[in-house]
Amino acid sequence: MSGVFGRLSPFIQEYVYSHGWDELREIQVEACKVIFDSDMHLLLASGTASGKTEAAFLPVLTEITNDPPQSVAVLYIAPIKALINDQFIRLNDLLKEADVPVWYWHGDVPPSHKKKMLNNPGGVLQITPESLENMLLNKSGELIRLFGDLRFVIIDEVHNFMGSDRGMQVLCQLERLRWHTRSAPRRIGLSATLGDYTLASEWLATGTGVKVAVPAVRSGHKNIRLAVEHFYESEDAPYLKAGAEHASEVYGAPPAGAPPMVETETYSRAAAFWEYLYDHSLHKKCIIFVNLRNDAEMAIAMLRQMAELRGMPDVYHVHHGSISAALREGAESDMKTGAGPTVIAATLTLEMGIDIGHLETILQLNAPNSVSSFLQRLGRSGRRGQPAEMWFLCKEEKPSGVPLPPQQMPWRLLQAIGVLQLYIEDRWVESPLKIKYPLSLLYHQTMSVISAYGEITAEALAGRVLSMGPFNGISIEDYYTLLSYLVENGHLQHMEDGGLIVGLEGEKLTNNYKFLAVFADEENEYVLFAESRPVGKIENPPPPGERVTLAGRTWEVTEVDSKRRIVFVERVCGKVRTYWKGGGSKIDNRVLEKMRAVLKTDAVYQYLQSNAKVRLAEARFLCRHSGLADYEMVSLGGYTLCVLPWFGTVDFVTLLYLMRKYLGSRLDARSVGGWTPYFITAKIINGTVFDVLSDLKELFGRQLDIVRDITDGDLADLKAAYEYKPPKFDAFVPFELQKKAVVEDYFNLERIKNKIDGWQCGELGQ
Repeated sequence: MSGVFGRLSPFIQEYVYSHGWDELREIQVEACKVIFDSDMHLLLASGTASGKTEAAFLPVLTEITNDPPQSVAVLYIAPIKALINDQFIRLNDLLKEADVPVWYWHGDVPPSHKKKMLNNPGGVLQITPESLENMLLNKSGELIRLFGDLRFVIIDEVHNFMGSDRGMQVLCQLERLRWHTRSAPRRIGLSATLGDYTLASEWLATGTGVKVAVPAVRSGHKNIRLAVEHFYESEDAPYLKAGAEHASEVYGAPPAGAPPMVETETYSRAAAFWEYLYDHSLHKKCIIFVNLRNDAEMAIAMLRQMAELRGMPDVYHVHHGSISAALREGAESDMKTGAGPTVIAATLTLEMGIDIGHLETILQLNAPNSVSSFLQRLGRSGRRGQPAEMWFLCKEEKPSGVPLPPQQMPWRLLQAIGVLQLYIEDRWVESPLKIKYPLSLLYHQTMSVISAYGEITAEALAGRVLSMGPFNGISIEDYYTLLSYLVENGHLQHMEDGGLIVGLEGEKLTNNYKFLAVFADEENEYVLFAESRPVGKIENPPPPGERVTLAGRTWEVTEVDSKRRIVFVERVCGKVRTYWKGGGSKIDNRVLEKMRAVLKTDAVYQYLQSNAKVRLAEARFLCRHSGLADYEMVSLGGYTLCVLPWFGTVDFVTLLYLMRKYLGSRLDARSVGGWTPYFITAKIINGTVFDVLSDLKELFGRQLDIVRDITDGDLADLKAAYEYKPPKFDAFVPFELQKKAVVEDYFNLERIKNKIDGWQCGELGQ
């Protein structure tokens, strides 16, 4: 054992021996050195199952047992309840021989457990940001007793918090806790995927002035197996191997006069997709990762039907944010402890470090939107010395009629290759977007601080709130503009002595439990109940007699209770699609740049399967004979313009807006569209493609007053495009500040100008 082993508490040494550890891992040794021999914060970044959690807790628990605290000593913050539940079990196992209590605290924890912690605070408290907000808001008078001797704050899944409203909320909470602690607690961040360690260190240390140690631990890259295959899809393609005679039973008969579907290429290729998915998940513990909840539902509904036709058992589950907690936990339990195969279709809800035991295969439908997401998902497999394994299945609709050249490109396949090559060639991972004007959070923390104080002057409030790290870029003038607006609208109220209190309109929000979360609520969701048990939630339920798919099963609506937002359903056979709004995420500029590089090279990628090789070759041929990879602006013939900026989501949306807003003399603004973030098409009404590019370059040479020019409709469209969900509390922020925030946070005109200055244009095929 290493030298630091002897410095660990005896109960930890016994735990290590009893669990058969031959030695501490390198990351655990290095973490112990930082905690024992310095006063720095600590950032631990290494792959899933590398021992990060133990690396943080072994020295921390030693420190607090050597010097017992007078309050909660360790605050562990995690993004999801399931991760807290998982870590609660692991810590209890570690601490069963020690006199250190472990508490967990979130919305599903029994009140009796919470009461015990409040009566006798100490040890480790594991909590979500929302529950911590509740404490800061409603137990302000007890914070010194609860956290006065806080020594450490451990933040799990740091990459998940960085660049998000919840992450900024956590930073605000830590600053507010600091007002009640005797000394500044040290911070420890844990992550499996970080692109820029400097940015992560800056985030972790926000507001403290303390350096962050990042141990230089060998990455220990495990062997990985990758495969990428391509398919065409058709919504109505039945399952081929089950036999054409069964197809009508599952899908219904084809339309009158339609040719036999088994004879069409679209049918066979689409059926091949489902067969591939079924065969590669058969008899395995497998997660099928998707980017949208709709796709998770469809995948499991299809696989269940295929298994039923073959007489195979139902081992299929759906795991996303709209599935009930009981069903999600059941899926996790089957994956972790079930003796047989288990297949789960999941969104990012299973990217987190929840212990799901030995996982054999990862299947990814289409490309993940980031290298970070790819690594998180890949890291779920490959434990117990086995290689990590991930299979990409990229679908596209087979173009019909005479499609435009950009519509013939396999964008999802190219994105999958781009994401993989960024990691394989460059070892690059995204850095989060830094928000400069988080106005929704500013409103939230303003109301929360005032509620906790009861009454406070505007000057004192500004001093408290604007001192929090996330608000360092907000001017005092803009903050007073917000406060005045809130007073005018009844969210705040001036007292005769000059203080501010929460007004009647504000109380309606702050007294509601939904106020605790800074992410947008699904206000229009209805809960589905089957046999008195919740299945999950959907938006805009159909009327009685119609059907909906949830948890990979089909349900017929029997009753809709609009007042209580409840839908009563019964199980039926068949398959229908269920849609949820949003679910996308931002794609970085580097991903699109790598996609372009892939098209312009002859490089062979060993992980490409037969269909994917053919489809990539087709795309490269098309680009070389059309100019799509060489020119940023191409005339598609007639009056049709195509723009291929090779921008990520944010810059693409900005460019699309600017073209619609300011190039009205050249383009029909109503025709400016395309597929974010791959290409833009538009109708030229005056001049040529060369004139459009000239005007665009001239536009970026002007001093644009974009904040002035944004209209109400523009703002709503921009927020939907950038965020896919508007920030939760923006409706309570002055319109002028909202416009300023959008421009400050998303409009990087200098970066776009530098790219456009080098753009070229040409005619298709030249």
